[in-house]
Amino acid sequence: MPDTPTRPAPGDHRRPGPWFPGLPGAATAARQDGTVPLICLPYAGGTPSVFHGWQQRLGTRATVVPVLLPGRGLRLREAPYSALAPLVHDLADALQEHGLTRHGYALFGHSMGALVAYETALELRRRGAGEPLHLVVSGSRAPQLYGDRRDHLLPDEELRAVIGGLGGFGAGGGTADAYFRRRLPALRADLRACEQYRARPRAPLRCPVTAVSATDDPIATAAQVDAWHTCCAGPFTRLHLPGDHFFLHGPSSARLLHLMREVCDRLRPHPTQPSGRTPR
Repeated sequence: MPDTPTRPAPGDHRRPGPWFPGLPGAATAARQDGTVPLICLPYAGGTPSVFHGWQQRLGTRATVVPVLLPGRGLRLREAPYSALAPLVHDLADALQEHGLTRHGYALFGHSMGALVAYETALELRRRGAGEPLHLVVSGSRAPQLYGDRRDHLLPDEELRAVIGGLGGFGAGGGTADAYFRRRLPALRADLRACEQYRARPRAPLRCPVTAVSATDDPIATAAQVDAWHTCCAGPFTRLHLPGDHFFLHGPSSARLLHLMREVCDRLRPHPTQPSGRTPR
C-alpha cells in the first residue's frame, strides 16, 4: 500500500481500545472450540452492530468476530485512521496478538471493509500467518479501481446527501440527523482512507474469494465488482443481488446470510501456524 502511514498524534493511544468487543468471549471461543474466526469489517462509519444476529444465522462452524475501529462505540475518544496502511498494520497486530490467525481465519468486509479485509489478508500473508480460508468482499469495487472519488472533502450536508442517496442513514428526520452527526468524524476519516488508497502490484490471493454486488449500487457496479477476479489466483465466485449499496440491511440480507452460511459450512481449521512475523 503506498499510503503514507498516518500515525496517532502524541498522547493519542489507539491500542488500548477493544478491536474485538466480544473479547474474551468470541475470540476465546474461536481458539478453544475449534471453530474458524470470521473477521467482519463494516462499511465507512460503521460499527460492529452491522453484524448483529449473524452468529445465530451462520451456525457453529465459524465464530463471528466483528471489528471495532477507532472513533466509534467504545473507541469514540480515539482518533480514527485516515490512511489505510496503518489501520491494516495495527489490525493485523491485534489479530495475531489475540491468536485469531493460528488455526485459520476467514474475512468478510462490506464497502470500505472489503478493502480493509483484502489488504489485511495480504499483510497477514506477508507476515507468514497465511492467507484466509475464504475472503468475501461485498459492495466494493476492485482495489485497482479506487481513487476517483473525493467525498471526504464535501460539506456536511452534501456528504449526507451522498450517503443518503446510497441508502444510508435511514429515512431521515431528527434521529437520522443525530446519527449522522455522531458518525461524521469517523465517516470522513474512513472515506479519506479509501479515497486516497492506491493499489500496488502484489501476488494474487490463492484462497477462495467471493465477491458480492447489488443491482442499484452506483459506486460498486457489477463490472467494478467483477474486476476483483484480477486479484485472485484461486476459486472466484460472484453473487449479484437486488438492492442498493447498503443491501446487507435490506431484503437481500437473507440471501447474503445464506451465502455466508454456505461459506462457513465449508471452513475447516488447520494445524497451528507460526505466529511470528517475517522481517520487514
